[in-house]
Amino acid sequence: MTRVHLAAVLIFVGLGLLVLTGFGNEGAFWSQWGRNPQHTSMVDVPGQPLNRKLADIVYDTFVEQEKAENTPVYGAPILTAHYQSTLIDGNSFYMVKKSGVYPSCDPPGNWLFGDACGPNAWDQIQWNVVRFDWQQDRAAPVWSFWTDWKPEPNATNFISGGPGLLGWEPVFHPALTNGYLYVPGAAGTVWKVNKSTGTAVSHVNPFAAGSVDPASTFVSSPLTADAQGDVIYNVIELNMSAWLVKVAPNDAVTTVTYATLVPNVPPPPNAPPGFCPDTFFLTYGPDSLPWPPSVTAVPTFSLCGSQRPGVNVAPAVAPDGTIYTVSVADFDNMVAYLVAVNPDLTLKWAASLQNRLTDGCGVLLPIAGPGVTDLPNSCRYGTTVGVDPTTNAKGSAIVSDQASSSPTVLPDGSVIFGAVDNYNYGRGHLFHFDAQGNYVNAFTFGWDSTPGVYKHDQTYSIIVKDNHYPAPAYCGFQNPVCTPLPPGPFLISQLDANLNIEWSFQNTTIDAQNPNGYEWCVNAPVTDLNGLVYVSSEDGHVYSIPQGHTGVFTQPQQRIFLKEALGAAYTPLSIGEDGKVYAQNDGHLFVVGR
Repeated sequence: MTRVHLAAVLIFVGLGLLVLTGFGNEGAFWSQWGRNPQHTSMVDVPGQPLNRKLADIVYDTFVEQEKAENTPVYGAPILTAHYQSTLIDGNSFYMVKKSGVYPSCDPPGNWLFGDACGPNAWDQIQWNVVRFDWQQDRAAPVWSFWTDWKPEPNATNFISGGPGLLGWEPVFHPALTNGYLYVPGAAGTVWKVNKSTGTAVSHVNPFAAGSVDPASTFVSSPLTADAQGDVIYNVIELNMSAWLVKVAPNDAVTTVTYATLVPNVPPPPNAPPGFCPDTFFLTYGPDSLPWPPSVTAVPTFSLCGSQRPGVNVAPAVAPDGTIYTVSVADFDNMVAYLVAVNPDLTLKWAASLQNRLTDGCGVLLPIAGPGVTDLPNSCRYGTTVGVDPTTNAKGSAIVSDQASSSPTVLPDGSVIFGAVDNYNYGRGHLFHFDAQGNYVNAFTFGWDSTPGVYKHDQTYSIIVKDNHYPAPAYCGFQNPVCTPLPPGPFLISQLDANLNIEWSFQNTTIDAQNPNGYEWCVNAPVTDLNGLVYVSSEDGHVYSIPQGHTGVFTQPQQRIFLKEALGAAYTPLSIGEDGKVYAQNDGHLFVVGR
């Protein structure tokens, strides 16, 4: 997904072996998002060489229609969908399959104005899970399970409403545990499916009849399976409430509301009750740039709203059973928390993601000289070093419902989570907290990324995409201050336990349209036993990147071309117990190996 188009979206909207091998009582090799409850995406087998494509399976037949609807919005045929990681269990694997109807708009893009077509009508799509078995080196479909799950509505209407999800389709994601396949269902429910037959064994509903509005209630996250075989996920009832849900192997259910976990957001100084800090976008225009509008300026306030989970945030579970999730104010996505929950769903701690960053003006952004008002991406002369120019305060995470970032529990028990912010050229930050909820530090990339882990030499490393996007720092007005940077470099970076860069691999595939290389369209990389990092790129290839380097290097271990990927969705990878690599591109699942 080319990040310059995402910049347009932002303008619109203003521990040990257990950690590595995953948990699942029945031993499914790749059981969930990020492979295991900690979301480390590392396997304890070597990946197969990227010699040839073993399978090419189309799971989304609506890709061309989806891209056509996005062209008027993003200026190019962009695929704004999030897809599940392939679940792998021995000789079998499980993947989503979309069917039903995708009603295109006439003309394309009219969903922006509230028409019930395109993304505004994705409830007419049907979601299924297909089991495939490897039979004589061929991926053969065995059964398909239809679910009544629907994503949250897109609800984009720039005439009478607001941006909604701007066409970013939420992720549908089942999990394998207890010898069953658990599949998201409608109205916050989960289907428990027999893996052999593909038939439902039970339908688990966490809510008593009449306690929620089924039409407004949604499973809003991937399903996570913990060490005991419990299934944990988020539920949102639009404009009403939100829950963290835990389903035990015997189908017993425990729930807690996010309003209980994060009940009282501390108000900023001088703010009216129920209001949160905003940005200068509400009250200042392009003639006031560079920001902050004055060295003492303070933004106005806006209605905060109750806390709820970020859409697509898959809860992570530490080896001690602590559940990590991310909460955000319904009307102010700068007011967000990393939340630690005990196994009994009582609160352990909630750490604010607000006002943590000190790398804004004078660090990532230049501060203009006296009287200078046209320096690109600059802050006003005299601004306090480190502040976010859009708030004149320390920088904050923005939890975007258009991302799929989820927490990763690191081998030392600390936790990282990627989010965007107001000023880092669309790159965001990776926020790092210890197991007690203390803020540790941040890395300067976090957009739509669940980082992977490589455990080695009594320590560990973190793998994250590190794209530099052709975007302005913090504004989108017709003003020289809002000049975008040129695209690139596009990197995959490996960080040490203190978030220092160990090495970066640069994509050097170039052409007339991409003279600085192609971006990495991966939201969850994979690392194998030997430290080979597997990632997908918008140049259409899957790469394996070796260890043993320092600085920036450009030579991969291997790569293989799958399919043209310009405008492709951000997607995860998986590796099977036999080392086969499962990668996605343009609504296709490709399996690659020797």
